[in-house]
Amino acid sequence: MNGGAFTDPAALAAALERGAAQTQAALNAVMRHRAQALVEQVRHNASGRPGPRVITGAYRASWRSDVQGTGPVVVAEVGTSAAQARRLEFGFVGADSLGRHYAQPPFPHLGAAVDQAGPALVRELNDAVKRSL
Repeated sequence: MNGGAFTDPAALAAALERGAAQTQAALNAVMRHRAQALVEQVRHNASGRPGPRVITGAYRASWRSDVQGTGPVVVAEVGTSAAQARRLEFGFVGADSLGRHYAQPPFPHLGAAVDQAGPALVRELNDAVKRSL
């Protein structure tokens, strides 16, 4: 490199490879951090009104995050395997599979957390890319 300009194609390619590796590592770190922050926010929102009330704490504890990176793509999944999740988030009116009738109002806790997490995720991803390049 001469005065900020690359004159050797191999040196340019090497610099780009280093930048790509640094960017990938930074994006993975941000996604892990923001996914865990989303889990914590969902748990907080599921700790009483307007979200669901805590009875045993098992539902709240069931929320997890998983981050996978393949090549330039990083995907974070946040969720729960708890059967009552959809019913708590969106409510339920009608009979269940056992014939019991419900008129349960929604207690939103995931949607609000996702709405809140979006801007912070975008900001942190932008900052990570800028730092790594």
